Amino acid sequence: MRVLLSTYGTRGDVEPLVALAVRLRELGVEVRMCAPPDEEFAQRLAGLGVRLVPVGPPVRALMSGTTLPSAEDLARYRAEMLDAQFEIFPAALDGCDALVAAGLAQIAARSVAEAAGVRYVYTSYSAVNLPSPYHAPPPRPGWPEPEANDNLTLWELDARSVNAQFAEPLNGHRAALGQPPVDNVRDHVFTERPWLAADPVLGPWRKAPGLDVTQTGAWTLPDERPLPADLLTFLDAGAPPVYVGFGSIRPSPDIARRAVEAIRAQDHRVLVSRGWADLDLGDDRDDCLAIGEVSHQSLFGRVAAVVHHGGAGTTLTAARAGAPQVVVPLQLADNPYWAGQVAELELGAALDSPTPTAESLSVAFKTALAPETRARAKAVGGRIRSDGASVAANLLVDAIR
Repeated sequence: MRVLLSTYGTRGDVEPLVALAVRLRELGVEVRMCAPPDEEFAQRLAGLGVRLVPVGPPVRALMSGTTLPSAEDLARYRAEMLDAQFEIFPAALDGCDALVAAGLAQIAARSVAEAAGVRYVYTSYSAVNLPSPYHAPPPRPGWPEPEANDNLTLWELDARSVNAQFAEPLNGHRAALGQPPVDNVRDHVFTERPWLAADPVLGPWRKAPGLDVTQTGAWTLPDERPLPADLLTFLDAGAPPVYVGFGSIRPSPDIARRAVEAIRAQDHRVLVSRGWADLDLGDDRDDCLAIGEVSHQSLFGRVAAVVHHGGAGTTLTAARAGAPQVVVPLQLADNPYWAGQVAELELGAALDSPTPTAESLSVAFKTALAPETRARAKAVGGRIRSDGASVAANLLVDAIR
């Protein structure tokens, strides 16, 4: 049995499929993965014995600027990605029994799977990415924000935006494969039976008309890497610090400095994760330490709170560790959704702006560092599952058989 997994994005997009790949291999399934050609992804997959099929440009290069690419550049990247997928996917899918695609960027996946006669599964990492009357569509960079007063209308306008970008080129490729045209590209990619790889406590799906969603739980792996010696020394030298990190996202200028100042004002020490933005401390005081890539699972149980951008993986790991959170979301993808979930579950504080003020940060930290917030975070953390990737792997193998 052989399965092709496919996604495009940063580490938060790739790692859930890595978890699924590991669980599938434990069931005797051979796995290939279409993903960006960044060296860190290539090394990660090679270490697990999973063949990487590179598609698209390196993601780190696209994220290297201080701002997101322009709308024109994003439109060009999306068009080039669609053509690349139709060129690369057929050979990558050769001999496979199923294709699992994660993310709306996988426009060609279903058409190629149908042409090959293999099972196709679409997966979302957050409920907000799937059409529902209970929430609005997530922000989509480079496309105009739809204006309406109700969520269903917003989703209809969202589908029109996706069609405007992809309908003509997608249907051109489908015609070349002898396939009929599709009139709603987004829903064609999603299917009527998508999977939701999100924890049902942290990000539940509310049943909505037109979709039969299978929520498997989040796709994660244990990460038992030991923490570096200098970090352990820092942790042992005083009270638990507050962690500040934005992963592969470039936050607004000076956000790390402002956060450090606000945390120090609360008499807490600070850990700053450099991330892809290479955040800088700005001073060499001994109450603050800059760190590189470490195991969040090993670290978050030892911090007073976690400050982050609202990525699905960081939100989940902090919640599972029982660590209070302060979310400073970019108006991007599912970041605002996870910020809202943190606030709704009272796991900490969520800021409305990606450029918070000293006052708003101060209020947020007071909320997150309150004893009652930590008690709620620990209670919720004990309810979060860790078997989502295993559940999904077994479902997929059973479906193929």
